[in-house]
Amino acid sequence: MRTEDIDLVVQLCAARAGLFVDPDKTYLLESRLGPVARRENFGSIDDMIAALRTKREDRLAWAIVECMASSETAFFRDRAPFNLFRDEILPTLARLRDGEPIRIWSAACGSGQEVYSLAMTIEDQRALIPGAKLELFASDLSERALEKAQSGLYTQFEIQRGLPIRQLVRHFEKADEMWALAPRIRQMVRWRRINLVADLSAAGRFDVIFCRYVLSALVEPMRARLLENLARALSPDGFLFLGLGETATGLSEAFQPVSGRPGLYARNPSFRAAA
Repeated sequence: MRTEDIDLVVQLCAARAGLFVDPDKTYLLESRLGPVARRENFGSIDDMIAALRTKREDRLAWAIVECMASSETAFFRDRAPFNLFRDEILPTLARLRDGEPIRIWSAACGSGQEVYSLAMTIEDQRALIPGAKLELFASDLSERALEKAQSGLYTQFEIQRGLPIRQLVRHFEKADEMWALAPRIRQMVRWRRINLVADLSAAGRFDVIFCRYVLSALVEPMRARLLENLARALSPDGFLFLGLGETATGLSEAFQPVSGRPGLYARNPSFRAAA
């Protein structure tokens, strides 16, 4: 790829979705842009970028941005956040809400492993939280990721990454060379395409937000915007899960860390007045 084409992609991703794209990782750019160029019937990445420059087609621009937003994901990734959700957050909210809906959002859900991990956790805990009403939501920037997630179909490799055997036996069935998630689990989730650094006022209010490994993927100016967007979408006594090693400290006053719980944040009570 030419330097000016790389620069265009870098700038496009930052402007539209706040994404940081390392211009030095040419191999990554080419490996992600190549399939888009073929899918859009271009002879090469160079041809696709040239068309973007001349036509400035919005759909093509988003296809390029979305492919660069592809992220690593796995069932029960890091394990600890899901244990914390199961053992502390879920029973606490079930008691506090007293039958009112508990709304949980997997932001940047990718191909669905995170939100389905939450869904399986909820299903397995039903007997311990009688009367609790759980509503699960998932969003991503990428339409293609959402399509895969909604299918509930995973390869053997994807299944082996983090999924305990008891959950596999309980919630999946073999479907030719793939594994199919049970319809009762898939139907627990509502899906929507959302750009997290855009206006989230229409997204609704949530009690728990999982937004893991997104903050570290953004350009610096967009990190505070993301946190403030999420704070406005979080109920005053709700919880935000960031990725392990990610921190909101020093980026925004919207959140404060929960002591002794790495990666878990509560909304700063003074945030609304400052917003």
